[in-house]
Amino acid sequence: MSESPPLLWSFVYFFCLLSGYYVLRPVRDAMGASSDVEAVFPPDMIAFFAAHGIPLKELILQVLSTCSFVLILIAQPIYGTLVSRFPRRVFLPVLFGFFILCLLGFHLLFDSQVAGRGLAFFLWVTVFNVFSVAVFWSFMADVFSHDEAKKYYGYIGAAGTIGAFTGPLITRTLAEKVGLANLMLVSAAFLAACVVCIWRLRRWALQREAKVGRDNESAMGGDVLAGLKLIAKEPLLRWLAALVFLGVGIGQLLYNQQAAIAREAFATAEARTAYYAGIDIAVNVLTLIVQLFATRWLLSRFGLAPVLLIPMAALLLGFAVLTASPLPIVVGIVQVVTRSNEFSLMKPGRETIYTRVDRQWRYKAGAAIDTAFFRGGEITFSWTYKALSAFGSQVVFGAGLLIAGVMTASAWRLLREEKKLPSAGAGDVPVRQD
Repeated sequence: MSESPPLLWSFVYFFCLLSGYYVLRPVRDAMGASSDVEAVFPPDMIAFFAAHGIPLKELILQVLSTCSFVLILIAQPIYGTLVSRFPRRVFLPVLFGFFILCLLGFHLLFDSQVAGRGLAFFLWVTVFNVFSVAVFWSFMADVFSHDEAKKYYGYIGAAGTIGAFTGPLITRTLAEKVGLANLMLVSAAFLAACVVCIWRLRRWALQREAKVGRDNESAMGGDVLAGLKLIAKEPLLRWLAALVFLGVGIGQLLYNQQAAIAREAFATAEARTAYYAGIDIAVNVLTLIVQLFATRWLLSRFGLAPVLLIPMAALLLGFAVLTASPLPIVVGIVQVVTRSNEFSLMKPGRETIYTRVDRQWRYKAGAAIDTAFFRGGEITFSWTYKALSAFGSQVVFGAGLLIAGVMTASAWRLLREEKKLPSAGAGDVPVRQD
């Protein structure tokens, strides 16, 4: 790592980003699994649902997912405007500065125990996670070539995993000692460190731009909805979007079942927060092992195929077992394996594709996939879970097995389209956009 300073700064950047997020994620999950409707929703919203005879307490996750999707639809054009009109040196620090200010605001809301804080926080964390991670990987594609990505993305992913392990460990240790409000300040400190890393990495991004004769620093221009138009036009992007959409569907079935387990087993938000932090720790330990010992080797030696198809095989096996034996402990195990496969194999693999295409694909289409399609899958399958759960968990997981099969077919089609991209040796040739 000492031989590659940008790798070091990328390592620190992703570590701080996911540390900051995973300090917050258990708090968000605890809000979603809460049985205290007054802590999650504002009084007017509770009164509205009650007046219409809708049991809001039984629909907490579904309502949160729906609101998250609506917010993403509003935020996506705003993000498109930001990246279209402002250069990278402006919109990256501005984005993180906005996130830090929001955390200071949430510190006050949680400290004052404001009613409805759970809804506001859940929605904000959703937007923060999606856009901050999408921007990170887009920026990495500006810094590293395709060959460098195959060598380094596993290590960079491992840095994020260490951060994703550190964050919930901090939360598990401090949640019941210092309260949820002060965890917002811890996360804000990590995000401030991210801004420093962005500033340091800009130098190597500029050097790569000069080397390949491409200007990635100036504003991109173009339509704020260009990302969605590219996805509709380009087969590779469509299969990427399908893979993300269905992957979120699988995750939602597990996440909703896990929330039902947590709601029954734990009485307080702090106890649920500690439980979710424990799940996150298990996920990240397994993820780190795979990233350190398998991701780079698989990508460098075999390319994209194994990092997509190995998780598909695990999904098919996991949901087959759940369909036959839907026990809580099995739900937890499949959840850990599924999430760790996404972080250690599928996400780094998908992101190597963006090193071989134009930055409109990276910052616009990539962000659209990670926002509209990600949250679209979340809302679709959150309500799907609610409908299927009435018939029992075996029906839920049987549907999950079917989704895993369709997802595997999507992965095969994506691999076929990926082979049409410029070779690794021509990795810096922009893809035609007309």
